[in-house]
Amino acid sequence: MPKVFNTLSNQGQGEKSPEIKGIARRDFLKFCTITAASLGLPLNMGQAIADTITSKKRPPVIWVHFQECTGCTESLLRGTHPTIEHLILDLISLDYSETLMAAAGHQAEAALHKSIKENEGKFILVVEGSIPTKDNGVYCKIGGKTALSILEDIAPKAAAIVAIGSCASWGGLQSSKPNPTGAKGVPEIITDRPVITLPGCPASPYNLLSTVLYYLTLKKLPQLDDKGRPKFAYGTLIHDNCERRPHFDAGRFALKYGDEGHRQGWCLFQLGCKGPETHANCPVQLFGDVGSNAWPVGTGHPCFGCTEKGIGFEKPLHQTVDSVTPPLTYPKVGGTQQGKGMNAGGAAIAGVVAGAALTAGIKVTKALKEEETNS
Repeated sequence: MPKVFNTLSNQGQGEKSPEIKGIARRDFLKFCTITAASLGLPLNMGQAIADTITSKKRPPVIWVHFQECTGCTESLLRGTHPTIEHLILDLISLDYSETLMAAAGHQAEAALHKSIKENEGKFILVVEGSIPTKDNGVYCKIGGKTALSILEDIAPKAAAIVAIGSCASWGGLQSSKPNPTGAKGVPEIITDRPVITLPGCPASPYNLLSTVLYYLTLKKLPQLDDKGRPKFAYGTLIHDNCERRPHFDAGRFALKYGDEGHRQGWCLFQLGCKGPETHANCPVQLFGDVGSNAWPVGTGHPCFGCTEKGIGFEKPLHQTVDSVTPPLTYPKVGGTQQGKGMNAGGAAIAGVVAGAALTAGIKVTKALKEEETNS
């Protein structure tokens, strides 16, 4: 997303035109069109997104922190499109955030209640962190109030509720057994209205920005799955878009850290990668804008399923996946997707190839497990 937007008058025309420092209007509109496509919107919605971004009226956002490590905010601070200063000064009005606001103590609380009163039914509530419910929620208090009571007070007054990160989405690390504080995610507490969940540890800041942009442009929530996650970001398995997927299909696996396969960038399935059962767009969106290694698998570490309840923080890190889901599409050959525009024979051959590759991967897994048992 462009870094800095200004509304400037065209010389001699008196018309308002959004421009970006160093970026032409045409490139800006091209960006908005690409954004529309990534959100699953018609390409002609690019202009609507452009109008939303350059609107002088900024949507109020209240960001509350509960049981968490502030990792999701830290991830947001490291975003570059847009930068954090552009986000909070140009795109939204961040009325309350304990991490980013200058005020503290009574001044901060006064700003919170002032924004709620003035923008009831209009602000976006972002929740970071799980909510402890055991012993009436005494394990997390802000300004003398429990996180539970704060959430129950603010949520009904918000136009939309976004739970960012795995902690807010389903409890995250704090809800792991034995869960001594009774930590829960927002959807378990706010049950009478939709809650958009953006799980991840940390969550991708770009998924948050895309969700907010979608809501502001269309005045409705994006299409969600049964867990409240936007399908444009969590609609496919990591396994299906992973850069190491060709190695999986070919049966090439790293068997331990530092071995030849690991150094060659082979599939991390045998090291416990949870990509085949984890829904997220990490391989496509990446983190931190530092190249293809800007996500765990890119650095040589298996995905541990942080977006999925019951997988992240629950399954042992190096436990392999018991079953592998077939690919959602046929393999790509020569830069074209097989199975679309093919005759029945061609599609059948592609399907057999994909199935054979999957079977080979599963056989390797079973053989390795048997070898470990016998040894």
